[in-house]
Amino acid sequence: MRTYQKKFIAIMSVLLLACLIVSGCSSSQENNGSKSDKNSRVIQHEEGKTPVTGTPKKVVVLELSFLDAVKNLGITPVGIADDNKKDMIKKLVGSSIDYTSVGTRSEPNLEVISSLKPDLIIADAERHKNIYKQLKQIAPTIELKSREATYDETIDSYKTISKALNKEEEGKEKLAQHNKVIDGLKAELPKDEDRSIVLGVARSDSFQLHTSSSYDGEIFRMLGFTHAVKSDTAYQEVNLEQLSKIDPDILFISANEGKTIVDDWKKNPLWKNLKAVKNGQIYDADRDIWTRFRGIQSSETSAKDVLKKVYNK
Repeated sequence: MRTYQKKFIAIMSVLLLACLIVSGCSSSQENNGSKSDKNSRVIQHEEGKTPVTGTPKKVVVLELSFLDAVKNLGITPVGIADDNKKDMIKKLVGSSIDYTSVGTRSEPNLEVISSLKPDLIIADAERHKNIYKQLKQIAPTIELKSREATYDETIDSYKTISKALNKEEEGKEKLAQHNKVIDGLKAELPKDEDRSIVLGVARSDSFQLHTSSSYDGEIFRMLGFTHAVKSDTAYQEVNLEQLSKIDPDILFISANEGKTIVDDWKKNPLWKNLKAVKNGQIYDADRDIWTRFRGIQSSETSAKDVLKKVYNK
């Protein structure tokens, strides 16, 4: 009996120890799982849902507003679709940064992107829709609105990016600061300001007005201006006669390099009779800042540019 009891006690001890070990492992796995779940999130974007874990460090951005966003959140991308224009990136960021060009925004180089071994790719919903499947094979990829995006859509993309980068709270703080800047600039607008305003893009053979629903049109609205062209369509091509009928009080012009259609218009009496021309209210608008960059920083810069030029502030 004693031998049997000893064997029984020994067996029970082994079983108890095994249970304790299994229980400990389960508890450890649950804790680890909790940490993993807490540090993982599913990012909703234009092409669906993408799971992202941890804090991405090696980020590739394929549009300029995405560069604005990630830099605003303290991250320098390892790869940027910079159209092979390093100076343009320096202009956006405000200084030289160390990164690899992944080609143009319209045709990014997939081999170069892959060689960077990114842990997150941020692509444009319009430009990169057809290569989304290839991009997501390289790294977790989110596609957001940037090209032709409105100001509000750009802000929505910024919120999504901050979540993807595991910097959601920081993103909220940065947006609050941004709103204060815009509110401060808006307060500088004279209370009796009722002049109409619009931005036009001058090319060699065309002139395109950016309406109230365009990106810069929304910035004018936020500042408190009356937009000269109210429309649900963001862009409207006009000839000189049509422009003379709209006859804005203030006209910003973003021009392509070289000779533009405006150079010919300046000889026409219709141009000379525009209110903006007669009152000296024609201003240059940097096309990169006003129409290409489309980010928090660039929107603040363009808003300040309006006040500086129109009111010498």
